[in-house]
Amino acid sequence: MIDSARRGVFTPLSKEQEPKPIRPPYVLDWELFDQVCPNCQEKPCATFCEEAIIIMDDLGIPRLSFKEAGCTFCEACASSCPNGVLGLEGRAQIFAKIWIDTAKCLAWNGTMCFTCKDFCDPNAIEFFGLYRPVINDNCTACGLCNSPCPADAIAIGGGKDAL
Repeated sequence: MIDSARRGVFTPLSKEQEPKPIRPPYVLDWELFDQVCPNCQEKPCATFCEEAIIIMDDLGIPRLSFKEAGCTFCEACASSCPNGVLGLEGRAQIFAKIWIDTAKCLAWNGTMCFTCKDFCDPNAIEFFGLYRPVINDNCTACGLCNSPCPADAIAIGGGKDAL
């Protein structure tokens, strides 16, 4: 008999299961963000982002892409926002959860690799022994560890409820 829990392995994700987008830091009001950002014509947050990690989703709402770089919290997105949705009074943290996929991680699989730790600015990655990196509470979800990982072992989940 086939296990019913395995039947949906090859089916597409439903809307509820899709990964939530990772939004920029410095959001002052989430409700205002969801209402105002789709109507913003200039999209200055994306234009002025020094790392070019802010892109627009299908609804015209800014989200972060850590494929090429991470957030340095340069404040350019917040400073450029004409609608007051992003502001420097906001929290300098990205609402996302970052974890290490131990099945993919070179270090967890016996190869000496410290790439994630080398790029981690807030020292949020610790090694227990030589082969067991873990992410500690210093993590700001900046994504600086994501793109340099040679094994694509850094996983990121978004959403304002991620922390």
